[in-house]
Amino acid sequence: MRCPYCGNQDTQVKDSRPTEDYNSIRRRRVCSGCGGRFTTFERVQLRDIVVAKKSGRKVPFDREKLARSISTALRKREVEPERVERLISGVVRRLESMGESEVTSEEIGLLVMDGLKELDDVAFVRFASVYKNFSGADDFEAFLSTLNTTDEMPTEDK
Repeated sequence: MRCPYCGNQDTQVKDSRPTEDYNSIRRRRVCSGCGGRFTTFERVQLRDIVVAKKSGRKVPFDREKLARSISTALRKREVEPERVERLISGVVRRLESMGESEVTSEEIGLLVMDGLKELDDVAFVRFASVYKNFSGADDFEAFLSTLNTTDEMPTEDK
């Protein structure tokens, strides 16, 4: 594993342990060149997945891109990192268990929206606004009106 600080190829594993959800191994590493310490994660990959974009382009599935998209939607929201990691791992597992080597970006977006709806309402709406390409306030209003009214916060009695 290449050191992220100096680029040295010679790093050593100092500690390994499973993550809380047991879906990956967390490894603490140290660089023999600069002494820098860093953490890596090792996960099982069942199959290579190709994403078919709306434009017709096909690109390899990128777990980190998925994580960045979810993190952007959750920016400045108080959600535990473990819950976010479980969401990401759950989406990846569902994609892998579909049995298809090619999935559409739409399928991925729907899985993420389902997960975010359970995790954080604001992040769900943020993600939906990008995923559904909202162009104005009317789009937000129409989308919010379709949500379950039981999810609304109660108003204070005056």
